Amino acid sequence: MGKIGVVGSINMDMTVKAERIPLKGETLKGEDLKYIPGGKGANQAAAVAKLGAEVEMFGCVGDDAVAGSLVKNLQEMGVETRCIKTVTGVPTGLAMITVGESDNTIIVVAGTNDCVDVDYVNEVKDSLLECEIVLLQHEIPQETIEYVVKLCSENGVKVVLNPGPARPVKQEVIEKVTYLTPNEHEAVIIFGEDISFEDMMRKYPEKLVITQGSRGVSTCLESGEVVLVPARKAKVVDTTGAGDTLNGAFAVAVMEGKNISDALAFANAAAGLSTEKFGAQGGMPTYDEVKEAMER
Repeated sequence: MGKIGVVGSINMDMTVKAERIPLKGETLKGEDLKYIPGGKGANQAAAVAKLGAEVEMFGCVGDDAVAGSLVKNLQEMGVETRCIKTVTGVPTGLAMITVGESDNTIIVVAGTNDCVDVDYVNEVKDSLLECEIVLLQHEIPQETIEYVVKLCSENGVKVVLNPGPARPVKQEVIEKVTYLTPNEHEAVIIFGEDISFEDMMRKYPEKLVITQGSRGVSTCLESGEVVLVPARKAKVVDTTGAGDTLNGAFAVAVMEGKNISDALAFANAAAGLSTEKFGAQGGMPTYDEVKEAMER
């Protein structure tokens, strides 16, 4: 089997719990401070590694204390990290998350994720083009995403673009990627409100995959049939990273040669399992766990 590459964000998520979200100018007592490795890119790489596939992470970290622990964490999961670049004088990406009354507020400091630029991609180009599939998300500069998509499409490398956080995607990028995996909110930002999800998917059969949370995930087959792969029942503990697990697992299944319906069933099962444990990367399942869940 080939290698999966992930070009994307590497963050430390700093989570604090409070009785509720504080108001402007208000100080509340916080508790349960946790530092959890995150970033959509790193999460997707971790998901692929936990499923036992070969994966390499491409991204940037700072020369601060958290950088070392984030890179070490990826290595311990089995992710190849030799192309991760250390940038001096810029902090490693950070997300500050306040959780209260079963809701949250998040402030993201991009830090070195903004350093994942075209020059960096050119530095790691040879390793990147050894990959069979490359995963991308929207937590690095737009210009970089467009450059990687163009580079991969010119060199026969499949691309899965997970367009989150939501922002528009150029038509030429949609044409060049192999798979586009928005959630419903992101799909509306990309294609507009005047077109139904079914019509969006019919326009891009076996390319556009729309994730719909607890309902499952949909795509349109080459035959024109729109399929919904329902989510499996899960005892939900924490949905953080479920979408990243889905994207990582989908890439693994595609690389194995599964057809799109089977690949989405596998990805959906993996995402469902990931919600049953705390933390984005901590809850990600192994290959055997996904197969077992599917057999049940």
